[in-house]
Amino acid sequence: MFAYIVRRLLFIPFVFVGVTVMIVLLMQLLSPAQRAAAFVSSDAQLKNLDAIIEQYGLDEPFHVQYASWVGEALSGNLGFSTASSEPVATTIRKRLPASAELALVSLIPVIGLGIWLGTLAALNRDKAIDQITRLGAIVGWSLPNFVLGIWLLVLFYGGLGDVLREFAGGAFRLEPGRVSTEVAIQIANGTFPIRTNFLLIDSVLAGRPDVFWDALRHLVLPVITLAATSSALIMRVMRSSLLETLSQDYVRTARAKGLRDSVVHFKHARRNALIPVITLAGFTLIFLLNGVVITETVFNYPGLGRWFASAAVALDYPAIMGFTVLTAFIVVVGNLLVDVLYAIVDPRIRYG
Repeated sequence: MFAYIVRRLLFIPFVFVGVTVMIVLLMQLLSPAQRAAAFVSSDAQLKNLDAIIEQYGLDEPFHVQYASWVGEALSGNLGFSTASSEPVATTIRKRLPASAELALVSLIPVIGLGIWLGTLAALNRDKAIDQITRLGAIVGWSLPNFVLGIWLLVLFYGGLGDVLREFAGGAFRLEPGRVSTEVAIQIANGTFPIRTNFLLIDSVLAGRPDVFWDALRHLVLPVITLAATSSALIMRVMRSSLLETLSQDYVRTARAKGLRDSVVHFKHARRNALIPVITLAGFTLIFLLNGVVITETVFNYPGLGRWFASAAVALDYPAIMGFTVLTAFIVVVGNLLVDVLYAIVDPRIRYG
């Protein structure tokens, strides 16, 4: 296993070089002045674009520009974002925990619900429960995220908002944003300390169940929006994989030996059926981290996705390139984790 992981790690630098070369090549489509704007953070600098072009070698040959860009990126200088009015690296550092928290919380129902429903459908093939779950998966997969998000907002924030508040005595509200106004004020004046910027973790560390509940209920609707599509895909793959596994000879042998159905299904068949699901789950996490643009925008959630959406509308090139670099990093690391999990579940891969 250790040698397998080392081999996979050795590939990472080559992948990063390939990705960064592509990014810098794409930047060549912009003029030197447009690329120089990435390093402008004040009106005074805006009047001295020629000096910035010379400082960063933006009119030099490609290999010089690539070396300069890599050096600046490694030192944390990814440019200045006009959409957030601060350096790109600072914005990523501030907003990444919010998006990661949303993606990780969403992953729980995505994987849990997808595997459970897929298993249920496969073990009850062609029965009513199989038909219902397959229909639900098709609907969930076909429904665009922004449509479902708007429907949920209209239903729970508008139509049923007052009913839910009255039913729960005013304690239950599903709202856009990351926290309520009261908690936002506490964060701003330092009453609630921010340590990791993962609010669920910070609230536990601070012993504040009220903030934990506040942050959690603000995640409910975005998580449902993200989970509806992804869990439907995992459910379909799990069902197909388990049906194929149940038809294998070793499963029939296990049944012929007199093993209970629960042992055959959950100990022997489902573990092998999980291999394609694990691969898909890894890419699902990557999708959730990168695909929260629309969901965060709909729910006014202050993560990377909403920042990227505003940057794209404003043609904020440094923000777009910074988001692209982060995406490439997440994809590379996510692929590595998927490969490791793949080897853990299927030992044959380690020796392939």
